[in-house]
Amino acid sequence: MPKRILPLFLLTMLFSISCSREDSTDNKTIVIPENQKTPLTPSQINAKIDESINAKGTFNWKNADSYLLWSAVVNGNNVVTIGFGNSKTNFERAKTANNAKIQNELLGIIMKYEDTSLDKVLLSADSDLNLIDVSISKQETIIALRQSKYIRYIEPGDYNYLAVRNAQYRPNVVVNSSVGTSSGCGYESEALATSDYTTVTPNAKVPWTFYQHSIPNAWTISTGRAVTIGIIDSGVSPNQSLLGSNFNNGLSTGRSIQKNGVYVDSIWPWVTTTDGVNDLCGHGTSMASVAAAPRNDRGLPVGVAYNADLVTYRAAANVVLDGYQEQEGVKKAFTALGNNAKVKIISMSMGYVFSVGKIEDAIKYAYGKGKLIFCAAGTSTSFTTFAGVIFPAWMSETVAVTGVKESSIYQACDVCHTGSKVDFTVVMQRASSGNTVPVDSYYENQTDYVGGSSVATATTAGIAALVWSKNPTWTRDQVLTKMRQSASLYPNRNAEYGYGNVNAFLAVQ
Repeated sequence: MPKRILPLFLLTMLFSISCSREDSTDNKTIVIPENQKTPLTPSQINAKIDESINAKGTFNWKNADSYLLWSAVVNGNNVVTIGFGNSKTNFERAKTANNAKIQNELLGIIMKYEDTSLDKVLLSADSDLNLIDVSISKQETIIALRQSKYIRYIEPGDYNYLAVRNAQYRPNVVVNSSVGTSSGCGYESEALATSDYTTVTPNAKVPWTFYQHSIPNAWTISTGRAVTIGIIDSGVSPNQSLLGSNFNNGLSTGRSIQKNGVYVDSIWPWVTTTDGVNDLCGHGTSMASVAAAPRNDRGLPVGVAYNADLVTYRAAANVVLDGYQEQEGVKKAFTALGNNAKVKIISMSMGYVFSVGKIEDAIKYAYGKGKLIFCAAGTSTSFTTFAGVIFPAWMSETVAVTGVKESSIYQACDVCHTGSKVDFTVVMQRASSGNTVPVDSYYENQTDYVGGSSVATATTAGIAALVWSKNPTWTRDQVLTKMRQSASLYPNRNAEYGYGNVNAFLAVQ
């Protein structure tokens, strides 16, 4: 096992780790049945997960027995994520005076049952959240940990459920490829049909969908100035200057774009070197474009909040958050944006089939800092056609958004998920041509189309920036209430489409 680098605050604790009498398992003998000493295969694990999803509509490792949990751990590099605290809602270190004591107690249990030292056990300890990533190989260790009153959750940290599913149903597809339709990636450029945009001063193209939401009318009142949007995605292209050196172009002035990278492109959980800020997928570039591309003089599409500031995070390789490094990256991005006082809105058009504890914690952390969080309800791919509204869009701390077709009645786009957790919709698919939303391409001076719940989410985040810019003293809840009141289905909430399409002009009144 490669050598781990220990957090500095733990170095002084290496010789003080012990278990309290109350939670000690010294006097408890853990017996593993003979038929559970060999781990389940990935196919068997997935079958049990699928059984839960089919029966309940979801799956959570909290409800899995220790044998299934251990089997997934063994099939996932032996990585385990542990969320701890004094209660189920106690996830923040700053609000947990005894967090170091609890952490040491749990590490003591692990070292005892694994019969090894701390440097072989601890992979990382989060500085903001009550969670640690550890290496565990024995089922007895998991059972002993689950007996502690301080455990909020124990999850396999690197079990790739969707990769296994893909291998089962599409055996000839390379799962880890960053570029491909199944992962939401693609570098394509496409010329825009003249019917899909209107040219406005100084020479910017307004996407047809903006008129469906009265966004151009809203610009007479608000353009998003002094509001910062955080985008968690695959990064931003280094080849599109309108999302770089020319972010202030045309009628977009006095604002900034800050690019960050927290994604580690490695199959090994203990590797910590990120691969930078640049988009190697294409998806993140499209999301940044629709949310806040400049009202430019280059003849390219403008974004919804064209005078808003942007803080972008390359947090994952693609939109399907499968595996340790992508989930860890998203966790880091949410906590960092939560700690960024300038950021008011967070938009993430990525997700997963079932909940991930560390991402839940990070979202709750950012939410606790007053952030308004928009997440995509889901776009059907080869991975997710069987799911409804996906994680984390179903969380109460997030606002779920999906896409609908251009129509007098509500109809989901061809690949968009709907359901009771949806809050808003965005018209993003043409009725006749099927064309979606024009955006700035990955490449300089080129355009593209992007669709699904992804573009709907980034569009809605942009509208929220218009509202908040008009009302800078408002809270998150006031902004969200105004958006709901301005939506076409308000005050009723549709079972599939929430409050429907937001009228941006009404929202900024």
